[in-house]
Amino acid sequence: QVQLAESGGGSVQAGGSLRLSCAASGFTYTSACMSWFRQAPGKERERVASLYGRIWYHSDFVKGRFTISQDNDKKELYLLMTGLKPEDTAMYYCAAAAHTSGCSSAPAWYKFWGQGTQVTVSS
Repeated sequence: QVQLAESGGGSVQAGGSLRLSCAASGFTYTSACMSWFRQAPGKERERVASLYGRIWYHSDFVKGRFTISQDNDKKELYLLMTGLKPEDTAMYYCAAAAHTSGCSSAPAWYKFWGQGTQVTVSS
């Protein structure tokens, strides 16, 4: 059974940092696309960053501030968030698609999702 469990969210002031973690189990981690998405109230879910093997992708709105990484031995995905802004406030989700040849920005493409972790940034 595939499980994704996020942790590390919280409340910070603008300019602060957080590191999100996603513990994955139940699938072949090294052949999966792993992504972070976020969804703010009233807005669509949007991709923040993806990682497929050694290929990284970061959305323009987080480039230079957020960094996606993973620990294959621990089967954990991370999102280091620095320079946080109030507009980064959202529920952050870990998503996975197994046995793929790349990643997608479309939420519907991902089969597995975590429950989410809330990030709140105050000004």
